[in-house]
Amino acid sequence: MTSSRRAPLSVVAAATLVALSATALPAQAAVTAEPGSATPVSAVSAVSAAATGHRLDRAALRGSLGAFHKAGMYGAYSAVRDGSAQWRGATGFADIDSHRPTRPDLEHRVGSITKTFTAVAVLQQVEGGRVDLDAPVGRYIPDIVSDERGRQVTVRMLLNHTSGIADYVLPAFPGILENPGKALDENRLRRIAPEELARLGLAAPPVAQRGTHSYSNTNYILAGLILERVTGQKAEAYITRNVIRKAGLRHTYFPSSPFIKGPHAKMYESFFGLIDPPRDYSVTDMSWAGTAGALVSTPSDLNDFYRKLLTGRLLGAAQLREMKTTVPAYETQPGEEPLMRYGLGIYTLRMPNGGWYWGHDGAVFGAGTWALSSEDGRRQVAIGYNLMKYQRFDAEGRPLPDPITEALYAHVDGALAGTSAPAPGAAPQRTQGTRALPDLPIGPASLHQATLR
Repeated sequence: MTSSRRAPLSVVAAATLVALSATALPAQAAVTAEPGSATPVSAVSAVSAAATGHRLDRAALRGSLGAFHKAGMYGAYSAVRDGSAQWRGATGFADIDSHRPTRPDLEHRVGSITKTFTAVAVLQQVEGGRVDLDAPVGRYIPDIVSDERGRQVTVRMLLNHTSGIADYVLPAFPGILENPGKALDENRLRRIAPEELARLGLAAPPVAQRGTHSYSNTNYILAGLILERVTGQKAEAYITRNVIRKAGLRHTYFPSSPFIKGPHAKMYESFFGLIDPPRDYSVTDMSWAGTAGALVSTPSDLNDFYRKLLTGRLLGAAQLREMKTTVPAYETQPGEEPLMRYGLGIYTLRMPNGGWYWGHDGAVFGAGTWALSSEDGRRQVAIGYNLMKYQRFDAEGRPLPDPITEALYAHVDGALAGTSAPAPGAAPQRTQGTRALPDLPIGPASLHQATLR
């Protein structure tokens, strides 16, 4: 590979890596909301039910999921719900060497979807009076955030990514932009403490002004450390007992070793062609992601979780309102309204079918996940897939046509809308000034294409 080709790819890779998630925004439709202000759910929910009330078109779901594989995705598994009606499907290969097929019930690393679970746990402490959302983080972890940020950054700012604190992912994987395969292989079984992740993020130069949404995994490592201080328990143990078990999830857990316990697919990382052929990273110590992105789950469990969350069975009404109070998830042009807004560990996104949906997405090395629900929790889709950073760019770093992402959007949008055909322009458009993103939908984490997020 020539150095001129590697340079722009490294810029794109840097932008991608700073998040365990990155959601692409379709370049259509406008939102009626106050730009730049925190917006409660009522301002963005008017059309959230527009795509509900449809029966499941199983043939269309099978077809659009199969098209995702035909477009180039190695394997994927999806769960779709409309009220009590359910459909589960799988396509492609869990192992590209043996051609072992995927199954709908495979366990999967869900990356930044972990953030919704962590936010629920923190909001439970708010409900119990042990945490104040608008208190400075230095009140809870003064030894970790001891500078002026300890006095000026609030718990809320951590949860909605407006703290201005930088991401730790790049410094946690030295040399990853120069030789990603070597860096990932050397750190595959490395154990790293959350305090060290926090230190790396706090030491990195800020990439955005405080008060502006800028996705950073460091925020959720700090939230996990606050949770530990106020509960006296390891954050993962608290979340397991009070969020995962409370939701009745049977296949969702923080891994205790580099291995996934149940049946799972291999998880292939391409790193935009810099790892060729893509390598399997399903066996990885996930301490580097912690309360920001280490969970394992299944599409069906994720649908269970978001339905119970959105229908008020995991948080009280006041805390759910706080969770659904949002800020713009990316910078818009003057007069342009954002199509995605981020709350506390959850975002709302307008899909091409015109409906607004709540959820999150996640990306780790080799594994991508996306879970969205209508506001009432009735219409849902969750999908996992096992080839990451498959996108390609030209010599100047401009994105090439991307049929895989188009097929992903078509499946998710059609599943939510209950239609057999995707809306026109269902795939995200990469336009200047919006979060376009390499690993779609890996969350509000989107990537500003030439900068660290």
